[in-house]
Amino acid sequence: MANDILVFGELTEEGRLAPITFELLGAARRLAPALGGRVLCAILGAGLDGHSQEAIAQGADVVLLADDPALQEYQGDAYVPVLERLVREKGPAVVLLGQTIIGRDLAPRLAARLGTAVAMDSVEVEVQDGRVLVTRPCYGGNARARYSFNTSPVIATLRAKSQEPLERDDSRQGEVERVAVNVDAAGVRTRVLGRVKQKAEGVRLEDARVVVSGGRGLGGPEGFQQLEELAELLGGAVGASRAACDLGWYPVSAQVGLTGKVVTPDLYIAVGISGASQHMAGISQVKNIVAINKDPEANIFKASRWAVVADWKEVLPVLIKKVRELKEAEARR
Repeated sequence: MANDILVFGELTEEGRLAPITFELLGAARRLAPALGGRVLCAILGAGLDGHSQEAIAQGADVVLLADDPALQEYQGDAYVPVLERLVREKGPAVVLLGQTIIGRDLAPRLAARLGTAVAMDSVEVEVQDGRVLVTRPCYGGNARARYSFNTSPVIATLRAKSQEPLERDDSRQGEVERVAVNVDAAGVRTRVLGRVKQKAEGVRLEDARVVVSGGRGLGGPEGFQQLEELAELLGGAVGASRAACDLGWYPVSAQVGLTGKVVTPDLYIAVGISGASQHMAGISQVKNIVAINKDPEANIFKASRWAVVADWKEVLPVLIKKVRELKEAEARR
């Protein structure tokens, strides 16, 4: 139907529905009453039995299953034609994808094939006077721009944690439709020859409720040891500025910013980070920023809820000690 919202149901490497899928379903569910349509969830992959009811419990009215061994791993050449055909057949008004590695590749290619536009890295989607409006950050996260569309369907990728998922309701009822795939193997121009995984311990940076990040102001890689200690006490993850990563002080996989990862924790502790626009773009949605910097003119203080103007070497040991004392006191209760 012309007023439906189609959500691309992304899977994790383990084959489970990714958290971003539930967030997209929540956003679609909130759009549905204003548009007067249904929420469709298209899941592409192999061995998809069991995913349908989970998607319905999270808000889908109809689940479209494209189950085929050719879709076992994401390949744009295989996924784009399948999703294009589903969109043309179902005719939704809106198509939502996650601002993920897959979504960043899939959404523009899909939009080009459909002759429509796409709003990338969006944080809000709403309906006003019958028109779908999409909001996304601009100018390095210092402002927001609202977009309307003259073409159909509206395609948008939504930033992780910008949308609230619905509470799971296993009593929800919905439809499941299996769709033919017919992937042309000759059209898939790339192959996955192997994977090299970096071992990671603790909470993923993107999922952490607390992130402790360090920058050039730490003075060297040894400073990250204290950041890791604090993050472990708080049950969080460690991030780094681009400057610190470029200097080789911390892995690039932990880089936060415009060219790194966008994080939305409940608490972000920035240690020795000046607050360049490139870094601020990665934390623009964080509500509680604690900045520790000895430069009182550091740009990050403008966005911080709490500012500590001091040398981190004096502040961090005291903070770690106090957090440890509070945790020990709580454990004794």
